[in-house]
Amino acid sequence: MTALIYVMDPMCSWCWAFAPELESFRARYPEPPLQFVMGGLAPDSDAPMPAEMQQQIQSVWQQIERRTGTVFNHDFWRLNQPRRATWDACRAVIAAGRLQAGSEAAMIAAIQRAYYLEARNPSDREVLVSLAAEQGLDPDAFRLALEDDETDAQLHRHFALKDGIGVQGFPTLLLQQDDELAVLSAGYTTADRLLDRYARLRSQTDE
Repeated sequence: MTALIYVMDPMCSWCWAFAPELESFRARYPEPPLQFVMGGLAPDSDAPMPAEMQQQIQSVWQQIERRTGTVFNHDFWRLNQPRRATWDACRAVIAAGRLQAGSEAAMIAAIQRAYYLEARNPSDREVLVSLAAEQGLDPDAFRLALEDDETDAQLHRHFALKDGIGVQGFPTLLLQQDDELAVLSAGYTTADRLLDRYARLRSQTDE
């Protein structure tokens, strides 16, 4: 069995920068199937994000802009009360997949657009419910799935898989070939580098 495993968090800024690179890679190689594993950057919290942390994250956004050209809407920091909490965004991806198989990628993209371009806060459940409705999911069913025990249990299974693989940061893209795992990307990289690495790994398998 061959598959790609993508360990990420919808509110990881480097994952946002990586999104178009992964899309370009998948345009060239739509197969093998892609499995999303939610990494969970920051646990649930209602506490306002400290000013120092806000400044650190804004600095990361600026660094990513300079390095990759990725666009960020910095009005987010002025229009919202940020919290260091990403687990609900991860749950939202799992909940979407439970309600409509294969909808995880669309939900991730919606969360990323809302956060990084539209200055909406995916740490707020109401934002996530609105995004689900915009994706054509039933908002009431989505809210139930977002909050129920099964989604939370699946989230923690994602964490266990991430830890078992030994992933230390996001984004991480892995190639699984039968029982073998190989790293395609540990951190941000370009589509060209992904394509080169993937081709070399597959050629080694075919030898």
